[in-house]
Amino acid sequence: MQRKIHEIYGSLGANERAIVDSISIGFIRSIVIRFIDFKLKLQWTGWLQYLILVPINLLILLLALTFQLLGLQYIAYAVYAVGSLFFLRIVFDVIAVKYKVRLPEKRPKRKENFNVFDTMIGRSSCRSFQTKKLANADLKELINSVNKHLKEPKFSKSKVRIEYISAQIRVWPVVNAREFFVAITPKEYDRLAILDVGKTLQKVVIDATRMGLGTCWIGPGADHNSIISVLGNQFNADTENIICICAIGYKSKYNPLFISLFSKKMRSRMPIESLFFDSYEMTKPISPGREPYNLFGKTYESCRWAPSSYNGQTTRGIITLKNGKFKRIDFIASTTSKYYAAIASGIWCANWELGCNALNIKGNFKKLELETTDLKENCVYDISWEVV
Repeated sequence: MQRKIHEIYGSLGANERAIVDSISIGFIRSIVIRFIDFKLKLQWTGWLQYLILVPINLLILLLALTFQLLGLQYIAYAVYAVGSLFFLRIVFDVIAVKYKVRLPEKRPKRKENFNVFDTMIGRSSCRSFQTKKLANADLKELINSVNKHLKEPKFSKSKVRIEYISAQIRVWPVVNAREFFVAITPKEYDRLAILDVGKTLQKVVIDATRMGLGTCWIGPGADHNSIISVLGNQFNADTENIICICAIGYKSKYNPLFISLFSKKMRSRMPIESLFFDSYEMTKPISPGREPYNLFGKTYESCRWAPSSYNGQTTRGIITLKNGKFKRIDFIASTTSKYYAAIASGIWCANWELGCNALNIKGNFKKLELETTDLKENCVYDISWEVV
């Protein structure tokens, strides 16, 4: 039994192992490992996106049958109609998305007229892609974006790599994605390197959004074994970790019902007042519309709309003033998550920097030696940005 648990644990990706490692009680740890294994097996079949709604459909039909047995015929017919429409939608999704029997789609238009704030705030995850691959010109432009942002100054001395692959690897709940960027760091844990992944890849995502492309950050929804198989000699499992991947391609209008509902839920965001504060106690939110905070305008909104794992929004901004003027902002993770929260902080850093550059506000990122005893429990200080 323990050997089986050990084998399952060894097959998990870095993010899943981090979840398991946070559990100290043995039998609960074993249960979680088995649950993750079961969940992943269902995900990788490629059917979970469609079958997950079948139990709901059965409940609707059971409810209709109950009304019928109670003699409430008209209500029963109405519920049967809803159940039938629900079933037809599931069948349509399977035919049009799973088996790709559908009309051809046009390539989305570029968004060159969008400013950086429109791009960052308006961008949303694409979870259903067209079947056509990226045009050579688009792929070349994306690769140039990756190379450009990899050359920018980094928080860590650890080498961060972003590899492009084209294959139908196992991902969930994204459908029909076949082109990806894979973020890789050294195996020895370096939180600043994880921040670098978030910051670098987010800038690529913003460039892709401006090009009219769909993108989707994927962490726990990616099967690392299938990625490693595709990478081949480009990846060394003994010395490297796959941190996350990003699906890229042309967005499809054929969206499975479950993914439509899931995406709508993931699009909700916490208010700015829950994200930016004037102290580590996080009891008093800032007033972004008043001096001196209003200097940064929509930069707050760009961070608010930044993507995060399962839309957890784990990053907080703690602003310090000096003589009534803006001095710095500290980016804090509200959870001890080793990977997801660090990536989210890096993404915030990218959006904050892009926003400041658009407003012509000069500043630099620094890892400061701060007295963080006032931090709330389970919060982690990541990085600071100081006005020059």
